[in-house]
Amino acid sequence: MPLNYHHLRYFWAVAHEGNLTRTAQRLNLSQSALSVQIKQLEDRLGHALFERRGRQLHLTEAGRIALDHADAIFSTGQELVATLTGPVQNRKALRVGALATLSRNFQIGFLRPILSRLDVEVILRSGSPTELLEGLGSLNLDMVLMNRPPPDDSLTPYETHQIGQQDVSIVGTPDRIDPDSPIRELLLDQPFILPTTDSSVRTAFDAMASRLSVRPQIAAEVDDMAMMRLMVREDVGLALVAPIVVKDELSSGRLKEAKEHPLIKETFFAVTLRRRFPNPLVQDLLERSTGAAFLS
Repeated sequence: MPLNYHHLRYFWAVAHEGNLTRTAQRLNLSQSALSVQIKQLEDRLGHALFERRGRQLHLTEAGRIALDHADAIFSTGQELVATLTGPVQNRKALRVGALATLSRNFQIGFLRPILSRLDVEVILRSGSPTELLEGLGSLNLDMVLMNRPPPDDSLTPYETHQIGQQDVSIVGTPDRIDPDSPIRELLLDQPFILPTTDSSVRTAFDAMASRLSVRPQIAAEVDDMAMMRLMVREDVGLALVAPIVVKDELSSGRLKEAKEHPLIKETFFAVTLRRRFPNPLVQDLLERSTGAAFLS
């Protein structure tokens, strides 16, 4: 039996409105009639599209997939009517969450294979680990990019994929850093601009300082790479940062890098949810990530 597009449009309207009563009023339908239309669509597709949580309607995983297709179908129809210039490609959506502190260079490098595709729309959101994992759990995100794996919780079906790694160095202005100085001497003599304590890089730095029996002076704790870059350029202190973040300053000589390496690496992970209907774009990206050089 072919799909009834009237049913699909009613579902599409409710999904975007998020409220059955308001949608029924806007469409000049009774609430019961609208419910029947959506139920018929669910019967045709063989899956529930909404679930109730209190008085709120929330999309199920099947509902999220149906909404993606409905968005593409009705968008294409509108473009056809507006332009009459021939067929228009349906655009697929990929919703990616990334930690607000995560390297922008890494994000662009990882997403580059699909950013130039005309049939794909990438929706990129930033936030805290809690916000992003909640978005993943509610199916508002297909994937979350982090620099540490999520908490190991057997009740949450996370799948964690290691997708990249980069070295971290100590950098500073030429007036502040002698590149030939040992790390222990730098830790003793200079203030440091560091990631916040919830960062795996910061954890590794603190462990290194402890091994060297040094308690470094902390000039600032920063959770944003752009701010860290600005502060080290302004000579606030030495920064613990991946060289890629300040590559222009290193190339121009505005900043120098310590020759002794702190042997700290930042590891990147893509976190997904075990889903019955995974977004195929996610798998495509994960397959392309194997051996890819994101950070050059």
